[in-house]
Amino acid sequence: MSTIDSLVQTALQRSATNSHLCCKDGVCNNYLCVVHNKEGVRNIVKSGASRISASIGVEEGGGVDNDIARMIDHTLLKPEGTISEIEKLCAEAKKYSFASVCINPSYVALCAKLLKDTPVKVCTVIGFPLGATSTQSKVAEAMQAVDDGAQELDMVLNVGRLKSKDYAYVENDIFSVAKTAHRKRGMLKVILETCLLTDEEKLIACVLCKKANADFVKTSTGFSKGGATAGDIALMRYVVGSALGVKASGGVRTQEDALTMIESGADRIGASASVKIVLGEKSEKGTY
Repeated sequence: MSTIDSLVQTALQRSATNSHLCCKDGVCNNYLCVVHNKEGVRNIVKSGASRISASIGVEEGGGVDNDIARMIDHTLLKPEGTISEIEKLCAEAKKYSFASVCINPSYVALCAKLLKDTPVKVCTVIGFPLGATSTQSKVAEAMQAVDDGAQELDMVLNVGRLKSKDYAYVENDIFSVAKTAHRKRGMLKVILETCLLTDEEKLIACVLCKKANADFVKTSTGFSKGGATAGDIALMRYVVGSALGVKASGGVRTQEDALTMIESGADRIGASASVKIVLGEKSEKGTY
């Protein structure tokens, strides 16, 4: 049995026998579990979770906690996003000390200029939202983004190649973009688009991301037919262990949703309603 097959079988068996991957024989092994140790989860939200992503529209006087704000990737990826909206995104990111802005590639240079001499990073997407472009075009897009000032790249996996079991292609696709991101000490997050994958394919994708030197695996683009689930996060975390980060994105709209994802193993949460999540308010249905 290959390494990939062995990891897939072990993870699927464990998933089938444990409702929570924090538990073994009914006993919680995770001191940062939202179900069994709520105080521990509060601590990880304050200091352990790396990022939460959000879109424009932070309300004045919203009472945003500075510790939480530094975990937010302030996001605008809709195709109709305008220059004025991008400028507003950057202004909010600076005002509230968000970790980064995440925008489409054509706006990287503008954001790098607007955020110069600030701690806010610039993140962009590669092969977005389908992931079906060639490796050469993804690398070219990544190189341009890095040269324009991007410090983090969110690349979409080639789902069709994965489903065709062309694993060598998928691994090389990820590795090539990772190498480009890392040449200026940047970071690569690989979007799996989990709603299009079987559990076995999700696990294989995570193994390939580890082999290809990615930094994070991420659930969703927010533009397909589904978003993050606790089950997906648990499976992804089990496969990558502590070697890679895990980001839940798509459909995370409430504080309860966010805590569920953290309990399941997410280091970062992608959402379009970050302020409402932080304040524990209800959020309208939407994507990122």
